[in-house]
Amino acid sequence: MEPNAPADNVARPSTPAPTIKQPPILFNKTQDIIAQLNELLDGTLIVYWNNVRGSVCHNDVIVLYRILERIGPQETVYLFIKSGGGTGEASLRIVNLIRQFGKRLVALVPLECASAATMIAIGANEIRMGPLAHLTAVDTSLTHALSPIDRDNDRVSVSLDELTRVIRLWRAEPSDAKVNPYQALFEHVHPLVVGAVDRAESLSIMLCRELLAYHVTDEAVANQIAATLNSKYPAHSYPILLDEARKIGLNAQRLSPEINALLLKLNLLYSEIGQKATTDFDEIRSHSNEILNIWEAQDIQLYFQQDKDWFYRTEERRWISLNDNSSWRAITRENGKIKKSFLHIS
Repeated sequence: MEPNAPADNVARPSTPAPTIKQPPILFNKTQDIIAQLNELLDGTLIVYWNNVRGSVCHNDVIVLYRILERIGPQETVYLFIKSGGGTGEASLRIVNLIRQFGKRLVALVPLECASAATMIAIGANEIRMGPLAHLTAVDTSLTHALSPIDRDNDRVSVSLDELTRVIRLWRAEPSDAKVNPYQALFEHVHPLVVGAVDRAESLSIMLCRELLAYHVTDEAVANQIAATLNSKYPAHSYPILLDEARKIGLNAQRLSPEINALLLKLNLLYSEIGQKATTDFDEIRSHSNEILNIWEAQDIQLYFQQDKDWFYRTEERRWISLNDNSSWRAITRENGKIKKSFLHIS
C-alpha cells in the first residue's frame, strides 16, 4: 500500500446534496403597490398574472372565489390581466363569477392579454390599455390525444385556421393529379383531431358571444365582434392594439400613465416571483420550483407553484416528472400577521 493511499475501510466524505432552489415570495412589496392602486381607482383591484408557462385554467375559478368571498360585493371590480391564454371555458366562468360580486368590471391591460385572456377582457364593461398592451385573436387550437408528435415526442397543438389554409392552398395550386387533399392531410393529422378542432372553433365563437352579452345589448354587434376575433386575423398571436380594438367595436380606452406605471412595476415583481428555479442534480435529473399563476387582492395572495422532480428518459427522448408536490398556496394578512397555507383543489 502506498503511504498516502486511504485504507478501504476508511469512510470517505460524501458530496452534499444541492440545496433546492425556491422562487422568491415578495408579498409585502406587491401589497404596497396594490394599496397604492386601490387609492387611485374608484373600486377594488384584483390581480391575475401568468408567467410564460402558466395559463388560464378551471382551478383559477375556485381560487378567485376565495378572493371574492374575502372582499365581498363591490360596485366596480378592476381586474389587472397579464396572461398568454389558456382555456376559453375557464374565461367565461371567471367573468361570470366576478359579475356575481361586482356590478361593473373594468379590465386593466398594461401588457400581454392573449387568447383566453382576451376572452376575459371582452367580458368587461371597459378595457383600459397601456402603451405596451395588446389583445389577440381567439381562434381555437387544441392539443388532442391523437395530435401529431414533435421532435421531443410531445403532442403538438393543432389550429383549425392552419388546417383550412392548407386545404385552401392545396386547391389553389393547379395540378393534373386528382388527389383528395384531405386524404393527404389525414396521413399527418388524424381525422378525429380535425373534427375536434372544428367543434372547438364553434365553441370559441359561442364563448365570445356569451362574454359580450354581459355588456353589449345589440346582438348583431356582439356577433360581429365574436366573428372578427375568431376569423379575421391571419395569426393567432396577431397583436390587437388600442386603435384596432376600438375599430372592431370594443370599449377600449387609454390607461392613465400613473396607473400604467404602477402596474408595470407590479409586473416586474411578479416576473421575479415567477422566475424558473431549477436545481440540477446531474445530466438526467433535476428539480423545478416555479410559480405559474398568481391571484392577488388586498391582504391575500394565492399562487400555483410547480414543485417536482424531473428525469430524462433517454429511450423516449423526453423528460418525465416524479415526486410531484405542485399545489396552490395562499398568503393572507390577518391583524398585521402573515399566514401561509396550502389550498387543496381536486
